[in-house]
Amino acid sequence: MKHFIFIALIALIPGLSACDSSSSVSHATGIAYEVVVVMDNVAWDDSSGLAVKEELTSPVPYLPQQESSMRITYARPDQFDGILKFVRNILIVNIDERVYTKVSLIKEVDKWARGQAVFYLNAPDGQSIKAYLEENWQRRRHVLVEQYTKEEMKRARDILQKKYSPIVMKKAKDKFGITLHAPENIVLSSKDSSDCLWFSNDAVKGRMDLLIYSFPYTDPNTFTLEYLVAKRDSMLKRTVPGSFPGSYMSTEKRVVDYFASSLHGKYCGILRGLWRMEGGDMMGGPFVSYARVDEKNRRIIVTEGFVYEPAAEKKNYIRRLEAALQTTRFPDEQDSGAAETAEEKMNE
Repeated sequence: MKHFIFIALIALIPGLSACDSSSSVSHATGIAYEVVVVMDNVAWDDSSGLAVKEELTSPVPYLPQQESSMRITYARPDQFDGILKFVRNILIVNIDERVYTKVSLIKEVDKWARGQAVFYLNAPDGQSIKAYLEENWQRRRHVLVEQYTKEEMKRARDILQKKYSPIVMKKAKDKFGITLHAPENIVLSSKDSSDCLWFSNDAVKGRMDLLIYSFPYTDPNTFTLEYLVAKRDSMLKRTVPGSFPGSYMSTEKRVVDYFASSLHGKYCGILRGLWRMEGGDMMGGPFVSYARVDEKNRRIIVTEGFVYEPAAEKKNYIRRLEAALQTTRFPDEQDSGAAETAEEKMNE
């Protein structure tokens, strides 16, 4: 089966005549989290191609419904020309036992267009590709999805550096001394207390909310799943009410995990999972939460995004919010568009 990318042809026209394989004067096109896969049609239809498809369309974790990580457009090598070369995400699979002795994944940026990420998956045979991907699946990693997600997160952060919510920025600075580039449509301030800020885009479709809160750093066991979930639930119970009397937001304990990572070179504890309303409201959705130590003030600052969209896909909303969380900086951290996030490690 083939999937087709919706490409902004008008944006490409000025640069098409000037661009060739040795220059990248046009901006990359395509929609976020879409990828063109270039692969021999025989390999595409055998086990190696099926493994690549399964990898790229693997479900995004911590969503209430199944949503594929990437959208695929397939092209044979002889079809890979013209506008396809200007797509922002490209995967070129090369299988040749005369050239390659093992599997490798190589990245090249701005190959045919600016802002483009081209990955080459090279292998001596198709079985090696299948084994390589399966080995990483056993380690709970989807290496191709991870790479393209990093690229899309960086693009999202770059956009947020230029277009962001001034209301969130000002209040975050005034109350917590941090900078945070939130999506520019998040402008409604729903809560402003001594230890918590709550913002929302208040949208009917694709509602995105952002929380910033703090608590004293007194326990060395702060960065654990149990501790951070308990703090989260305590804050949500008094901060995010439902529409029924006594109802409030809480964490869905069956679908939440803790990840150890770093942000701007410092330790960061990440929660990913689902939220739900207690006490009558039939509501829920995904959330992501970043917890970091503010050493100067001996406190934990948590930045969190959550989404409510019962009628459509939620993955790109929560991804956009996570990109915003990655822009968070303390006063002693150099202002930059790069998140410098380390690879997350699941606590087994």
